[in-house]
Amino acid sequence: MSDKIQKSYRQSRNIYDDVLTRSTWWSRLYMDIFWGGVDDNEIARTVLSYIPDDFSGKLLDVPVGTGVFTVTKYARMNRAAIVCLDYSSDMLDQARDRFWKVGIGNCRLVQGDVGALPFGDESFDIILTMNGFHAFPDKEKAYSEVNRVLKAGGRLVGCFCIRGESRRTDWLMDRILSRRGWFTPPFETFDSLKARLEKGYRLEEYHKEGSIVYFMATKEPH
Repeated sequence: MSDKIQKSYRQSRNIYDDVLTRSTWWSRLYMDIFWGGVDDNEIARTVLSYIPDDFSGKLLDVPVGTGVFTVTKYARMNRAAIVCLDYSSDMLDQARDRFWKVGIGNCRLVQGDVGALPFGDESFDIILTMNGFHAFPDKEKAYSEVNRVLKAGGRLVGCFCIRGESRRTDWLMDRILSRRGWFTPPFETFDSLKARLEKGYRLEEYHKEGSIVYFMATKEPH
């Protein structure tokens, strides 16, 4: 599975940003047909607004992807200590180049597996996870590891794809994106994720736009 994921993202490196940002006519058509016209740019702006620009603690971004949504935000967060982790070396190379071009010097990029994070318990004040959980192969380990490295009282912020909101999107996730290695079942629903988060977090924000859920949650003390 890991080789399949690496290969799929290596093959898509030249179209990944176009799809997410709706920057071409074909990516806009794809998003309109299969995702109901969801605007990832707007969702990303909302999610990132949950993190203050003057944040001065430790933040983990997993998966960082290409940094297409976060580069402008991180350029403003010069007081933060940011660690960006991704399984794909191709994604990390693009993020590293993007951050370097705008002079971001407080981001450490790490290749690694979200199911075995190379950090100590309660290492981070904020964890940002954008467009990742629908792709993680072992979601239970991913949830467990994210919870482990987040401090009590820390903030979990993110967005990702869910099923059960659109038959057309569910078909795409099951028949195309999963088979190509870009997504990995099983997938959360709006209600199943809400129930999961409420077991250990206080939900501050919890919304959906089409088949995308986005949220901010605070980890409850032990």
